[in-house]
Amino acid sequence: MPDFAIGESDFLLDGRPFQIISGALHYFRIHPDCWADRIEKARLMGLNTIETYVPWNLHSPRPGVFDTSGLLDLGRFLREVAAAGLYAIVRPGPYICAELDNGGLPAWLFRDSSVGVRRYEPAFMAAVTQYLQDVLEIVRPLQIDQGGPVLLVQVENEYGAFGDDQTYLKAVAEVIRTAGTTVPLVTVDQPTDAMLAAGGLDGVLRTASFGSRVRSRLETLRKHQPTGPLMCMEFWDGWFDYWGGRHHTTSAADAAAELDALLAAGASVNIYMVHGGTNFGLTSGANDKGVYRPTVTSYDYDAPLDEAGNPTEKFHAFREVISRYAPVPDELPTVPPAAAEFSVALADPIGLLQGCGGAWSEHTELPTLDELDARLAIFRTELRHGGPALLTFAEVRDRVQVFLDGAPVGVLERERHERSIMLPHTRGRLELVVEDQGRVNYGPRIGEPKGLIGPVRLGAEEVTGWSACGIDLDKLPQLWGSAGPTPSALGIGPTAWRTTFETDGASDLFLRTDAWGKGIAWVNGFCLGRYWRRGPQETLYVPAPLLEQGQNTLVVLELEVMDTPTATFTGSASLGFTDL
Repeated sequence: MPDFAIGESDFLLDGRPFQIISGALHYFRIHPDCWADRIEKARLMGLNTIETYVPWNLHSPRPGVFDTSGLLDLGRFLREVAAAGLYAIVRPGPYICAELDNGGLPAWLFRDSSVGVRRYEPAFMAAVTQYLQDVLEIVRPLQIDQGGPVLLVQVENEYGAFGDDQTYLKAVAEVIRTAGTTVPLVTVDQPTDAMLAAGGLDGVLRTASFGSRVRSRLETLRKHQPTGPLMCMEFWDGWFDYWGGRHHTTSAADAAAELDALLAAGASVNIYMVHGGTNFGLTSGANDKGVYRPTVTSYDYDAPLDEAGNPTEKFHAFREVISRYAPVPDELPTVPPAAAEFSVALADPIGLLQGCGGAWSEHTELPTLDELDARLAIFRTELRHGGPALLTFAEVRDRVQVFLDGAPVGVLERERHERSIMLPHTRGRLELVVEDQGRVNYGPRIGEPKGLIGPVRLGAEEVTGWSACGIDLDKLPQLWGSAGPTPSALGIGPTAWRTTFETDGASDLFLRTDAWGKGIAWVNGFCLGRYWRRGPQETLYVPAPLLEQGQNTLVVLELEVMDTPTATFTGSASLGFTDL
């Protein structure tokens, strides 16, 4: 079997120096039937290795569950990497950041506030141990010394930016080792003295994450890693977007020049990302460094392969650089023809304030979304006061729409630090539509609960006696089986729509959302993700494997108001982002 090891100054493959030229592909952000295509295009760019994170929260949506179906079939993904003749790097965390909801940590784990977050605490470590054992049961037989593609496994992720609990880091490394990992282990941190010191482990190769100033970053890394190969585990070639911000792009020429400097220095590299993919469903996270910024659905990342897997200017620039240091295949990827644009009318509206499609429960105090196990919920109470009064929440996480007797009063948003709204009167039915827009994935707010936090007050008086309905978004496409259309609810509160459309089932599509408000869309029962008029994202990617030849179904949950109830599909991503 092949042998892979860490030498005095290089990685050694069967005893010979080996420069890793890797790119990040996250299997959970790509339709499984597209994995082989994206891996092959990465190979054609000149890569010899594919890296992926492993998302604990997606594999384990409930305690005791470890799902490996569909987008989560890690074993199939790694076998497809091997079939393409490439190697693999696996980064299982348990924390991965990755702009993923809660940084990849399961929300259910922190419903007990005594559970530690990324530290040596018994309940957290017990859960981490089980998770890593589940992951490594898949990875173990796919290591290079057993005939598989896996060269390296990472311990935690940029831990030096979060804490300095060496007992915790050593325990995570020990779990990984005792689960049968025989390939070398690595850590990664941003190249500062403090972070490399706090996040590194003796006996484990330190790597760094950066996208510029290669020489100085490698010098800092070498101070903390006196021997062994130098590696940039995350060479940032682009960036992610948040709702209401600009679409991030980086110069292909500048990024290629930095990559050239890195490879010329003899360092190994993992390009983050070679292809970003999509935050399907409600998987995107958020950042909060004083202002809450939820991440958009697209994870295009301005990568060499765009969201639909097509090569960009950056692909060709990187390929040319890599060709100076390693063999690059002669072939180039082909770009399929784009489908023609077409539109269909949305129909059969159901107003969720009239029928949420779920069970109502009774509560003295307002429950959190975590207590309801929901990402979106409706709360209702009867007010018996009279005149105008100020409605106040201790904290809004992340958005609440306020209705009185079915009429909209206003919206409060976390990112604007809004916590109160004036009610024009206080007699009648008060309804709150509360939305989780993505859990913070970086920093001290990881693991926090969602919803309306703390007491709700009307003037100085606490409001009690609530009914709550957590909306099961997985079942929303089947809502029409339990409720009839409610045309009178159009434009008032969250409204579900549906339609059918015809395709050849062979071409990718992009669902235009620029004429809609804010909401979520499904095609053939698969959740494409969130959309928002706020931008910069203006389309939702629909990979061809989701589509049937002939009739397909689209379901849209609109939380605000559509300009027109029409769905438009295009074959081009040219309308994908707007500059604000």
